[in-house]
Amino acid sequence: MDPLQQLAARQTRRAFLGQGTLGIGSIAMASLLNASEQSGRTEDAVSELPHFLPKAKRVIYLFQSGGPAQMDLFDYKPDLAKRHGEEVPTSVYPAERKTTMTSGQTSFPVAPTGLKFAQHGQSGTWLCEHQPHLAQVIDDVCVIKSMYTEAINHDPAATLFQTGSVIAGRPSMGAWVNYGLGTENSNLPAFVALTSNGSAKQGQPLYDRLWGAGFLPGRFQGVKFRSQGDPILDLYNPDGVTRPQRRRMLDSIASLNQQSADHFNDPAIATRVAQYELAYRMQMSVPDLIDFKSESKAVLESYGAKATKVGTYAYNCLLARRLAERGVRFIQLYHRGWDSHGNAQKQVPMQCLDTDQPTAALLSDLKQRGMLEDTLVIWGGEFGRTIYCQGKLTNTVYGRDHHPSCFTYWMAGGGIRGGISYGETDDYSVNVVENPVHVHDLQATILRQLGIDHERLTYRYQGRHFRLTDVHGKVIKDVLAS
Repeated sequence: MDPLQQLAARQTRRAFLGQGTLGIGSIAMASLLNASEQSGRTEDAVSELPHFLPKAKRVIYLFQSGGPAQMDLFDYKPDLAKRHGEEVPTSVYPAERKTTMTSGQTSFPVAPTGLKFAQHGQSGTWLCEHQPHLAQVIDDVCVIKSMYTEAINHDPAATLFQTGSVIAGRPSMGAWVNYGLGTENSNLPAFVALTSNGSAKQGQPLYDRLWGAGFLPGRFQGVKFRSQGDPILDLYNPDGVTRPQRRRMLDSIASLNQQSADHFNDPAIATRVAQYELAYRMQMSVPDLIDFKSESKAVLESYGAKATKVGTYAYNCLLARRLAERGVRFIQLYHRGWDSHGNAQKQVPMQCLDTDQPTAALLSDLKQRGMLEDTLVIWGGEFGRTIYCQGKLTNTVYGRDHHPSCFTYWMAGGGIRGGISYGETDDYSVNVVENPVHVHDLQATILRQLGIDHERLTYRYQGRHFRLTDVHGKVIKDVLAS
């Protein structure tokens, strides 16, 4: 339309009345920005939620980017040692299920794990030797050995776990939770994303859309804390700028933005105002959050030597606990480096050295503070690894390709039954033979523990109602404590 015609259209009586309703929207926004922390939720929360009594108030998701090898960590197959170097039968692993990275190989020899396993806890859960700290808390953990997915490449597989679809553009799980339940602490984001790099290698790229809002309003996206320097850019006022001056500046910007909102009716403007206000409040809350001086020596030591080094997995685990106790609902940790195509026997222990102690410390720390019972902790990657060797197999070196048909996840706390192993795989750790768990089943269960019926939390977009689990997913009732 011609700009003059657009301007004339805005001057009609209907347009005036329609734009006038934005005043109500600004009142609602003010209510959002000054929401009472005592209520435990904001005006943004969906009014009918929770659908039922939640078992968990918050989620800490320890996403292991790259695809941890299930047979090197949890899915113990001792009989495979006798089959070292034998060809994996095509009846077990047909050619059409191999990636282009290995489909051209002329041989697909069995590569049993070179790591030692032992049973731990009253549950007798099998763990590899490089997880001694997790072994000490394993009776609080539910190990799911029968996860499976359709995606065989990293980005679509990670996108499926985070958003419920292999196609980019859908809201992330944390955004859905933020949209549905709102926040418990208006001075911090309801959804925070943290990243770290493993010692084995830098790993796969992580895109902001993994913690994005997709087609939900932008204010529901995750806030990424940087892994070096200040966690949030421009968190502190420049020299010579006082807090009252910053307040007056934001008020002036808000007034200008309101004029734009009245004129254009663009919801992105309201999102920008909300983000400015959140950033202003975070100036007071984040410095205390990232100041670890209040942590005891024993707590710091429990997370390991890198607990105070910004950007490490250990630092992020401790920061996750501090975020959780301050009311952040969804805390997403992404740790890279599990993509062991080459020397898995060397890379897996290196990754365990980074992650085992901080992960176990997080569980113990939450439990000691009485928070594990209402904090759901999740550990796992986007898929598993092949039992056949990628590249040349030797007695000391083996590589593993991507494998979506079976892999391991675990959950703890938040109303999950601890000390159990759920699901089984075949003798080669290639296919699920008992209690299969799809990505959408896991997502449905996570939402269930937060008091959300995954089939009822929907958002209308482009003519249809979307949900995190699309048209699939069922709650894994056997892993629930009650």
